[in-house]
Amino acid sequence: MGKKKEFVIEYDFQSSPQLLFQYLSTPSGLSEWFSDDVNYRGEKYTFFWGESEEYARVLSKKINEKIRFQWITEEDDEEDYFFEFKIQMDEITKDVSLIITDFSEEDELEEAKLLWDSLVSDLKQVLGST
Repeated sequence: MGKKKEFVIEYDFQSSPQLLFQYLSTPSGLSEWFSDDVNYRGEKYTFFWGESEEYARVLSKKINEKIRFQWITEEDDEEDYFFEFKIQMDEITKDVSLIITDFSEEDELEEAKLLWDSLVSDLKQVLGST
């Protein structure tokens, strides 16, 4: 497997940073749009998709601003990669943006972006944000 490439995508939201953060950082919020179910014990999140489970730990968290997860993969390069949700609010217009940073294999980059588009579309639906 080659080195993964970092990519960043930004989405506009009509939501308060506080409400949006709840959906990005809590098991109940994440299970509404990101995966079928989420459990949280200690510092470890378990994400369920159908029959599969993936594990992640929180690397850093700033309430209502950002949360960075790292997949627990047991691979040597596990610590090189993460996915992050960052919330920015324009001080003047009060527009809220969600900035997602993730990593993907070069040949799966478009697919990864489409997956995030789909997930964020679900999140906007849950929040009632268009």
